[in-house]
Amino acid sequence: MELAVLLPIVAFIALAAGLAVVLRGTGRIVARTRELEHFKSAVRDLAARVDASLGGAAGQIDAVRRRQAGPETISDTLDASTDAVARYADEARNLRGPSSARRIRADLIAELERAERALGMVEHGATIMAAARRGSRELEAQTSIKRGYLNLLHARAAIARHALEAQDLEGDDLPEKAGRRVA
Repeated sequence: MELAVLLPIVAFIALAAGLAVVLRGTGRIVARTRELEHFKSAVRDLAARVDASLGGAAGQIDAVRRRQAGPETISDTLDASTDAVARYADEARNLRGPSSARRIRADLIAELERAERALGMVEHGATIMAAARRGSRELEAQTSIKRGYLNLLHARAAIARHALEAQDLEGDDLPEKAGRRVA
């Protein structure tokens, strides 16, 4: 009689233990998926804000580059854009995601730093252009503005490309512990 009562209890405990292991693994998968989706959302939001900021700045820089506007007209835009890009880079440094997202995060940071350097180059050229209207200094100013403008466009395009790469990430990089069976 005791065996008839004990056997169902042992079977129930074994079934409950197995269910606990499965639920724990499922919980890990859900947590990783949530982390990945949060990363994707944060990158998408960051890329949209970067695109808007750099797009506006690039339009004004292009007007100066084409001599449709004076170099003094973009100083406030350059200051605001440089400040925004520095904040975006700090935000990108704080992005957390799965290990497969590390490269994308590092690439975003590198491109934001590139955009910041490009804005610095444009500011250098605009300062020279405002001070020297003719001669070799004007050529240096034009070159700085053009190079900065092109680097800004390339950084903007690369950030958009990395945002698309982030959207294509899959949750395949579960840690090895989650893949092992716990007995």
